[in-house]
Order: sequence, then structure tokens, then C-alpha cells
Amino acid sequence: MVNILVLCTGNSCRSVLGEALFNKLGARRVKAYSAGSKPIGRINVNAVKKLQEYGIDTEGFTSQSWSEFEDQKIDIAITVCDNANNEECPVYLNSVVRAHWGLSDPAHLKGTDEEISAAFEVTYDAVRRRVTKMLELPFETMDAPALTMALNEIGKIDD
Repeated sequence: MVNILVLCTGNSCRSVLGEALFNKLGARRVKAYSAGSKPIGRINVNAVKKLQEYGIDTEGFTSQSWSEFEDQKIDIAITVCDNANNEECPVYLNSVVRAHWGLSDPAHLKGTDEEISAAFEVTYDAVRRRVTKMLELPFETMDAPALTMALNEIGKIDD
């Protein structure tokens, strides 16, 4: 079992979507968690709605600090914050495989309910495509440099 930590700034939306999709699609291969460098303390209601639309259980998700995982074995850390929007991406300090999958944060979008739902759909689809691509890799047997390069390439999907 490979342990994955999906990191973001607020840990309310993109990282939670990543955690949920890794655990749903990668069951028996991966165990995913999510955390933030500055967690806001709650999961975004629209992220919860989007997961529920796809039949993904949303019980137990919390907005938590990445420091809670300092003593846990993590094999891969993936940041999903959007550098283009000057977001501060957390840096995981342990020696793990690290990759960046930058995504715009739909949680800050202002608009109609339909526009906000559409933005969450775009983010959900992008995370799902990237998670699916990663799960196609033989990541359990790849060396760290090759895995890092492959994961960072996956992070460019939809850029």
C-alpha cells in the first residue's frame, strides 16, 4: 500500500477531491490523505456536493494541517495549489517523492450556483484524470526520480 498526501493551502477543496478520488479509484493500491499549510477548518460545501454527485462517501473528511502527518509514513506528496494565482504551496519536509499538480481553486469563484457548480466540475474532472493517469503507472516499482518525473508530467494535463 502506497501512502499519498495531497497538499494544498486551505485543505477544503482540491486536496480533499484528490484524497477522495485516490481512495475511491486506487483502493487496495493506495491510501490517500489530504492536508493544508493553512487549513481553513472546514470542507467546502461545493466540494462535498460534487463528491456526493459521483457517489463518493464524504464522511470523515476534515480540514487539517499537514504537520499532523509529520510522523506518518508518506510515500508520495502531491501539491495541488495554483502557483499562477500566487498561492503559497506547502512544502512537505520529509524525504518523499514530491510532485506538483497545480489547479485553480474553485472555492474562491463568485457567480451563480450554476457557474460555481461548473467550476467545481472542471476541477473534479481534472483531478480525476490525473489520479487515473497516475494509477495507470507501475508506481509501486518505479524509482524515485522516474516517479517524480512521471507525476510532474501528469500534473501538466489540462494546463
